[in-house]
Amino acid sequence: MNSIIKDINLAQAGNYKIDWVSKHMPVLNALAEEMEQEQTFAGKKIVATIHLEAKTAYLALVLKRAGAEVSVTGSNPLSTQDDVCAALVERGVKVFATYDCTAEEYDYYLLCALDAEPDILIDDGGDLVNLLHSKKRQLLANIIGVTEETTTGVHRHRALESSGQLCVPIVAVNDSYCKYLFDNRYGTGQSTWDGIMRTTNLSIAGKNVVVAGYGWCGKGVAMRAKGLGANVTITEIDPIKAIEAVFDGFRVMTMLEAAKIGDIFVTVTGNIDIIRAEHFAVMKSGAILANAGHFDVEISKTDLNTITIEKKIARNNIEQYLLIDNRIIYLLAEGRLVNLAAGDGHPAEVMDLSFAMQCVAARYLLQNAGKLENRVYVLPRELDLMVARLKLATDGIIIDNLTEKQNEYMLRA
Repeated sequence: MNSIIKDINLAQAGNYKIDWVSKHMPVLNALAEEMEQEQTFAGKKIVATIHLEAKTAYLALVLKRAGAEVSVTGSNPLSTQDDVCAALVERGVKVFATYDCTAEEYDYYLLCALDAEPDILIDDGGDLVNLLHSKKRQLLANIIGVTEETTTGVHRHRALESSGQLCVPIVAVNDSYCKYLFDNRYGTGQSTWDGIMRTTNLSIAGKNVVVAGYGWCGKGVAMRAKGLGANVTITEIDPIKAIEAVFDGFRVMTMLEAAKIGDIFVTVTGNIDIIRAEHFAVMKSGAILANAGHFDVEISKTDLNTITIEKKIARNNIEQYLLIDNRIIYLLAEGRLVNLAAGDGHPAEVMDLSFAMQCVAARYLLQNAGKLENRVYVLPRELDLMVARLKLATDGIIIDNLTEKQNEYMLRA
């Protein structure tokens, strides 16, 4: 099937965006040259569901340069950029995505992309793998493997593995050091506040910011909020992470207590109903809610709508809820990923590492085709180190190496 996009005439604007980020992704550029020479994916079909903006578009083009036939679709209706989609189609990538598509259209686009009968999948959140194990089981026999970008997706895949239902090998790219240490922490930290500040045009300094979840993404969001001058409170269910947050200088309390003092709330847990009825009931009028988790389930819109007498658009990507007691609560980007639905996502330099790991993971699957069991894998550490060394080299940074004596000492220790 041909592509489904908004308007091919938007391609020029999309090309500007892609060309800009390509100049700031040196690791991916180095891998692109290497894989183009060896034609790593010649004759292979790769289908990816990714946030369709400039950096992910460039990943698709790198895979195409390496010989793959590439089809892509969006992993979130509000993160798709129509001009970038048009640019990809102009450059020979099949695209099935439009901004702000309906849930039905979103599912249809996923199915259209899978009609390419792929050899390798790049998943972002687990939707492609879910379809493979439900509506598209006939494709399973041809699948070499899947790479997964997100924490949420890895959780879904491991649940399939635990239940004995996983039918393909999956590489959890998200669990590689060069992904989560930088993408989840520094990428999410910066891009979340980029999205919030761009959307609200408000200062963060002096405000009470509540961050739900202190995993790697939560650490990044909290760190950047602190740097912007906010008073930061963490809510957690893990006692060890809660202690870590305290030692990092943050207040820790329950969401019910935090709800009473928060000016801005950011959920980043990967779970449902983190902010719900009892929390809305005690919030200040004017509280701002944002989500940086993969799905729009962390802030209960069902509970919020139940106590709302009027809802309207206060500003682009800001919904204003007038509650039955005349308090007002603001929800950003429909509770979807605020950094992508209301921003451009992670910085190019951060995604350079993440997408280098995606390329390495896809090549690893191809090199080990038929040898891997149907389970979730983490890439060998030497591949993490290879990407890290490449990053240092492209930045002109030289680090020490162990002397022979030091190496022998460590081996004896």
